Amino acid sequence: MRVDVPVEPVGVLGEAWRECVGTGRAELALRADYLESLAFVQEAIGFRHVRGHGLFSDGMGVYREYDGATGRAVRHSFTYVDRVVEGWLSRGIRPFLELGFMPSDLASGDQTVFWWRGNVTPPRSYIEWGELVSATVRHLVDRYGLDEVRRWPIEVWNEPNLDIFWRDADQDEYHRLYEVTARAVKDVDAELQVGGPSLAPGGDEWWEPFAEFVTAKDVPIDFVSRHAYTSGPAQPVPFGVYQTLRPPSSLLEQFAAPRWHLHGTALADLPVHITEFNSSYRPDNPIHDTAYNAAYLAPVLAGGGELVDSFSYWTFCDIFEEVGVPTSFFHGGFGLVTHGGIAKPTFHLYAFMARCGRHVLARGDDHLVTRDDDGRVAILAWQPVGGSDDGPYGSAPERHRIGLDVPVGGQLPVTVVRRRVDEERGNAWTLWRELGAPRHPSRRRLELLREASQPGVEHFSLAPGPGGRVTLDLTLARHEVTLVELLPAGMETGVAGVDGAAIIDDGRLLGHSPADSEDARR
Repeated sequence: MRVDVPVEPVGVLGEAWRECVGTGRAELALRADYLESLAFVQEAIGFRHVRGHGLFSDGMGVYREYDGATGRAVRHSFTYVDRVVEGWLSRGIRPFLELGFMPSDLASGDQTVFWWRGNVTPPRSYIEWGELVSATVRHLVDRYGLDEVRRWPIEVWNEPNLDIFWRDADQDEYHRLYEVTARAVKDVDAELQVGGPSLAPGGDEWWEPFAEFVTAKDVPIDFVSRHAYTSGPAQPVPFGVYQTLRPPSSLLEQFAAPRWHLHGTALADLPVHITEFNSSYRPDNPIHDTAYNAAYLAPVLAGGGELVDSFSYWTFCDIFEEVGVPTSFFHGGFGLVTHGGIAKPTFHLYAFMARCGRHVLARGDDHLVTRDDDGRVAILAWQPVGGSDDGPYGSAPERHRIGLDVPVGGQLPVTVVRRRVDEERGNAWTLWRELGAPRHPSRRRLELLREASQPGVEHFSLAPGPGGRVTLDLTLARHEVTLVELLPAGMETGVAGVDGAAIIDDGRLLGHSPADSEDARR
């Protein structure tokens, strides 16, 4: 089957896919290797916001109790908060603030989650919690400016519908927390963005009561948020974990869920942020390291922006310690890049998206065709894959063919540049397994892995046929994601990626400043 791509655009490619990306707990941003990985990701992709847990957890040292002259006293310290925020801002990314978890000295209980023990109990004093929120937000406004902080969404807690993240998954108690927090934020400035309830999959029964609560009590809310994953319960297997997986369309169904459930309520027209999504919710599922994961998520990146205002990949790097310090180089971590900044196939999917054009010419189950104002055409294509219900992971055929008839205008030859990621190309995980899956690779092996992580690159010329159109017959290998750029005669072949900056073949940018303003990036 051949697709005749129209000359006129059918829409504009939104950027909800890179509005936000996830991170491990906030204090990891104090580490040099974390910031190096963030800079690497930002150079190629240019995310706008970053969201993670633990802003108020003990490791950040924000809430400090001490014995004062007249008895117990509280001090709010923002030493680490400022270092974290400035580490992000200096790499061209703004916070998407998640307010949590509970400081131990303020907590009503000792229930914790994760290796680093984030406290998940309500505050023993909502007055002091409100003062903590207000003091933190006021400090951020004083230090970074009101206009800047107004661009940072503020989310109240994380997945309160799960009892591992909120004691007893107490809905009424969360409503109280949300009300106190939202009013404390708005007391600083009415135009600051606050929202929630940051629901985990399976918690859609919370939407109606939440909408009724904030409406009845006139509680401030500027956006709603939830998470999306498609994996089933974990099943231990030798050296890892296995989970069933629903088809990629399930992620899009979850993206659409908030607006469906909130239809007819006062919250119906609010922005929707998916503040976490991925295939598996486990940080030890090998799927995250594979080419399959990239092909699986390609239709989600290509189409998710039609449903929500942002969807945040969980997470940008493997510097992540919820279940402890990783014990192996590849370990099924969430990251787009490994420790040391070696790109995974899903990283390249994002880097390819960053090079797509503004105008959408065509969409399909296996392709997205875009064009820039200067005439460059960029085609993202992928081999469609299903979930485990469609067969075991990796059951896709060895080859997938796509035929495209693409308008380029004029009769001069066009340069075709194709970048490919599949089971062999752009896939350090494959080489790592061939090397015997070393838990701690030597420097020499790390360099080999870095080389293997680069996409395959091909280039050639095509002469347009009648009507200024070129015919592309693309054969995709198993689990392949590919980017094809059609460059009109006279265009510099490295131009027209993110921000129109020059781009080299490994997906990184030349001449791109991570500190460029958001307006310039738009």
